[in-house]
Amino acid sequence: MKRFISIISAAALLLIGTSSLGGQVQMGEPAPDFELRDQSGQLHSIEDYRGQWVALYFYPKDDTPGCTTEACEFRDNIFAFKNLNCQILGVSLDDEDSHKKFSEKYSLPFPLLADTDGTTADAYGVKTRMMGMSVAKRQTFLIDPEGNIAKHYEKVDPDSHSQQVLADLEVLTAK
Repeated sequence: MKRFISIISAAALLLIGTSSLGGQVQMGEPAPDFELRDQSGQLHSIEDYRGQWVALYFYPKDDTPGCTTEACEFRDNIFAFKNLNCQILGVSLDDEDSHKKFSEKYSLPFPLLADTDGTTADAYGVKTRMMGMSVAKRQTFLIDPEGNIAKHYEKVDPDSHSQQVLADLEVLTAK
């Protein structure tokens, strides 16, 4: 029954329109900083990752079909990202406990950051309202080692997104 409700909720999120609450950051601009806790309670800041690439991906809700597919795709490609000196960070408005359950259920080897008040989603321009609740849009920002936005993915297909980010990262790191 719980899985059925998750599937229905995800379908409803897709069928009901969304409305954006913030403006987008632009490529070449410094990535907005944040201080968020992960599923283990550890604090993370964008400054912690200076000197390496970061794939900062925002997603609507833990343990829903599209979000699970996307997270597992990043998980399955973790070694390729590590070989390119890239840290994956997932962000949603879910809390640490929800992230912990989601991470453990799918053996996710990267931090899931809890943006419970939506401040970081706002800063990146991805906070939106769906079915009367605030969530993050499914978008990703590839941040370069200097802390600037190198690429912004506004349209994300959970099935192939990880591969797309990897391909772009390979081109960017070859320069």
